[in-house]
Amino acid sequence: MDREIAPEYIQKENRKKWIWGLLAILGLGALLYFFKSFLGISISSDKIRTGVVQIGEVDNTINAMGEVIPAYEQIIASPIRASIKRIILTPGAKVKPGNAIVELDKSLTQIEFERYEDQLALKKNGIEQLRLKLNKNLFDSEINHKIKHLNINKLKADLEDARRLEKVGGGTKEDITRAENALKIAELEKQQLENELSYNRKSMGASLRETELGAQIEGKNLKELQHKLKMADIVADRKGVLTWVNDKIGSSVNEGEMLARVADLGSFRIEGSCSDVLADQIKTGLAVKVKVNETMLNGIITQVKPAVSNGVIGFSIQLEQATNESLRPNMKVDVYVVTGSSPRTLRIANGPAFTGKRKQFVYVVEGNTAVRREIEIGLSNVDYVEIKHGLKAGENVIITDMNDYEHLGEISIEN
Repeated sequence: MDREIAPEYIQKENRKKWIWGLLAILGLGALLYFFKSFLGISISSDKIRTGVVQIGEVDNTINAMGEVIPAYEQIIASPIRASIKRIILTPGAKVKPGNAIVELDKSLTQIEFERYEDQLALKKNGIEQLRLKLNKNLFDSEINHKIKHLNINKLKADLEDARRLEKVGGGTKEDITRAENALKIAELEKQQLENELSYNRKSMGASLRETELGAQIEGKNLKELQHKLKMADIVADRKGVLTWVNDKIGSSVNEGEMLARVADLGSFRIEGSCSDVLADQIKTGLAVKVKVNETMLNGIITQVKPAVSNGVIGFSIQLEQATNESLRPNMKVDVYVVTGSSPRTLRIANGPAFTGKRKQFVYVVEGNTAVRREIEIGLSNVDYVEIKHGLKAGENVIITDMNDYEHLGEISIEN
């Protein structure tokens, strides 16, 4: 009679089977790995891109964005408070000196100008009236002075008569005293009139100068308003292209509010921007390379904006070829700020194979085989990578992304 197998024995045998199965799978995986590593895998030559190590200059750059703007752009503002009556030219139109751009309704300012004219006329009329009045007062003071002089002469004669009469017994001492007092009073009154006459002469000049100065101020205000009215004829004063115009007909504009912009499209500059994380590396005077389509232009940072907006720092770039025909207004361009340079070093064309790590592996082409080799990277930019160690001039390196083959020491290349 057969005996029943113990459950513990069955579980033990099952565990052994699982362990041996797992070991077999691991061994097979290791075997496949070593076969791939040592036997190698081939890759078609048309699926890879290579670069030759050469000696040359490598610049270390910071990537940024830029916008092409005219080097010169005139802002035309309203010189008066007015309303937009008519739009004569639209954005994109070429303008020459004297071309009208916008017509403003100047009626309110014209009324104010006429009011200033009336005020100035009143001032001038007031000056003439004041001059006549002062001349009359001066004339009256001079006449009174002459009358007082004659009166003093009469009183002197009366005093002499009183003295002669007193000598012959026809008068008294009181008559002489009375005549002397009258003469003294008249002389004092004459001094008072002389002082008043001198004051009137001086005050007449001061009063006239004050009134004339007020009239001069009114005249200057009138000239200023007249100039503003003339400037309210919104015309171009130089050759260029109209890039923007306030086309809201009927809307009111205040004095100093922008009406139009005229740009000279013969010369351009770049307004660059990058993350504020790189703000400490962006400095005035740094060289810059600007990629416009397929053209690379050189420039220099002339100004770094002091304020940071939304995590972005801005800077201005002056181009060596500011009149390059590839430049267009408002064009977006790639900007590379040069922060370091190696003038004569080993370099190779940049590509996906270079990950940005200081030390990494690449595949060097040796005949029909690509051999894995460790290298050390230095400076880099969008075009080139500096090779500090691991490669020699003239060697051919795969610059295509080789992450799928990074476990292989060698790869066969099929032509």
